[in-house]
Amino acid sequence: MIEEPQASFIEELATAPLLADTASDSGLMLTLYQYKTCPFCSKVRAFLDYHRLQYEIVEVNPVMRKEIKWSMYRKVPILMVNGNVQLNDSSVIISALKTHLISKDKTMSDILHCYPEMKAVNDRGKEVIEFNNKYWVMVNEPEEHMLYPEKDSRKEEIKWRKWADDWLVHLISPNVYRTSGEALASFDYIVHEGKFGPYEGFFAKYVGAAAMYFISKRLKSRHNLQDDVRQDLYKAVNDWVAAIGKKRKFMGGDQPNLADLAVYGVLRVMEGLQAWDDMMDNTKVKSWYTRMEKAIQNYPDNN
Repeated sequence: MIEEPQASFIEELATAPLLADTASDSGLMLTLYQYKTCPFCSKVRAFLDYHRLQYEIVEVNPVMRKEIKWSMYRKVPILMVNGNVQLNDSSVIISALKTHLISKDKTMSDILHCYPEMKAVNDRGKEVIEFNNKYWVMVNEPEEHMLYPEKDSRKEEIKWRKWADDWLVHLISPNVYRTSGEALASFDYIVHEGKFGPYEGFFAKYVGAAAMYFISKRLKSRHNLQDDVRQDLYKAVNDWVAAIGKKRKFMGGDQPNLADLAVYGVLRVMEGLQAWDDMMDNTKVKSWYTRMEKAIQNYPDNN
């Protein structure tokens, strides 16, 4: 069941103008703290790139994380807006930015109040930070009809954004670190793309690959994956393609919506790896994925 945010949050934005241009005239200075191969970071980049939002990247060392030592929030992605507003959690970042692109008279600080932090305990008994309303774009009723013209399209978008975070993303590590050889190949890519010195890179590749190989086995058990984890990946992406159906180019219709961008961002981190090749050869996702690549490259730039 999808819960709607408190009415006060909608009322707070109710006087905003109708849909604004979503090109790179957003007026925002954005800095993204990320790991290149993190699926949550990739989701945010997919959104930023699709909407032609200019941003700087700070690549965080995944071992020392000194680049974010200034932050009480110790995960990536972190997005700094105009140097003084910090957005945490990939889905909050995307929802808040989408809200701003639609309601440009609202500051990011105003919008951030719509996504309050709360402490929760996860299924392993660990205290974690969660964010209320993180899958909601805070639009008023006229804007909602323009953004979500089809019946239940908003609920569908939220459902599949949540699915990407709660299920799809957990299939990545068990698949890219499935065997010792795949783990080494994956870390070779991570070291090449990441922020490592020569000694750190050597350590990360061999020690990290070994560690992630065993961690992936625990993740496989934790998420009740099949012995052949590829089958879970194949089923997930085929379920996604089936949900889009044959009559739509994207879940968003003729253009990607936030669910399309989330799923694309998650899957993209496997490019160049064996899991990626196997997924493309054994599922029906290739046509949609190719359309997503073209959509992101060709999104109108209205500067």
